[in-house]
Amino acid sequence: MTLAFPNRSRSYDAARKAIRFLGYDGTFEVPFFVEVQALKASQATGDNETRYLAAFDAARISIQDVAREVYSHGRKSLYVLTSYDFK
Repeated sequence: MTLAFPNRSRSYDAARKAIRFLGYDGTFEVPFFVEVQALKASQATGDNETRYLAAFDAARISIQDVAREVYSHGRKSLYVLTSYDFK
């Protein structure tokens, strides 16, 4: 199976300073976090959460591509995407 993202939901986790989103490998739910430092949120307006979610939405396709690449290197119970993953 390949990793898919049929659920467009995402949420901001203030404790982790990251956006949480889900991927699916068949029927298996795969949780991801992307650190807000990895997002280009500086041009968005609004409070931090609004800016981060808007930045995630603007970069959703590339974030999902990076998530697929990271996921292909081995199965984990949780994935955290950092700035390093986007280089």
